[in-house]
Amino acid sequence: MSWLSANIGTVAVIVILAAVIVWIILSLRKDKKSGKSCSCGCESCAMRNSCHRQK
Repeated sequence: MSWLSANIGTVAVIVILAAVIVWIILSLRKDKKSGKSCSCGCESCAMRNSCHRQK
């Protein structure tokens, strides 16, 4: 228990970073499933015909 109290700052930072990483991964996964896998326009993209599913 003394180890935890001595390192509570480090543990808190690790927990916060892990939560942020999980949130980013889930957000990217959700965007990929909804077809928003890139942030730029598809008009000038070389992969515009194969990147997204045809609607």
